[in-house]
Amino acid sequence: MRVIGESRLQEKVLIIGIDIGSTTTKVVSIEDGKVTRMIKTKASDAVTAATGAFGKILLENNIKINAVERIAITGAGASKINNDIFGIPTGRVNEIEAIGIGGMFLSGMNNIIITNIGTGTVIIESGDNGISHFGGSGVGGGTILGLAKKLLPIAEFHDIMKLAMTGKLNQIDLLLGDITDTSISFLSGESTASNFGKMLDTATSGDIALGIINMVYQVIGVLSVFAARARNYERVIVTGNGSKNPIGQKVLSAITEMYGIEFVYPEYAEYTTAIGAGLSKK
Repeated sequence: MRVIGESRLQEKVLIIGIDIGSTTTKVVSIEDGKVTRMIKTKASDAVTAATGAFGKILLENNIKINAVERIAITGAGASKINNDIFGIPTGRVNEIEAIGIGGMFLSGMNNIIITNIGTGTVIIESGDNGISHFGGSGVGGGTILGLAKKLLPIAEFHDIMKLAMTGKLNQIDLLLGDITDTSISFLSGESTASNFGKMLDTATSGDIALGIINMVYQVIGVLSVFAARARNYERVIVTGNGSKNPIGQKVLSAITEMYGIEFVYPEYAEYTTAIGAGLSKK
């Protein structure tokens, strides 16, 4: 993994940042303020996830455990770990703060709105006045998986995406053109009037998969636009695992065309929270 930044690697790994999510755990190593390595693992138990991911990044990169000065943990599972990991000083970083720090670092911007898409979605304002939780939604990647498991039924994200690539929204969603011959405000006939409001009997599994993803990202996109407009921003930084969804990016691009708010996807955005934890002073 190449270094994010231009300074050469130091011999000693200073910090390990760990984001213990509800489904995926991400780990980064940070040397001299630069992110040098990144990995992700899956485990349902927080302690197993953290220790396993920590061990993996050390073993796969031939890092000596005594080279680690400290560990910074964050995410949903961080509260389950009450002691230092393997005797190494272990700090706990508020997830909102970690996303804010990581988002500013990866985007190279201050004074921004960050939409972090994970199992659910959190929207953060970060900048000169500090880092604050603007709002969010329970709609996110977990929504896609849960609905797909019941409606399709498919439980693997890769399979959902593959199906969705074959889908057509006009089989699922009620479009504005279905109910009126004229445009409304800035909305065209192809705009969604009601998610899953049509649901034809001829709808395929691919149509349903696409409809689920489209609905989730439309909700996320519109909430992000409202947050950006409320704070007079022209762009939103998108982070988290959901930032890499190609269909979701297309949905957000359509929202940009309607509202004029740009969505920015930093490189390595899925590691934002782990990076923010590692870069924090805690």
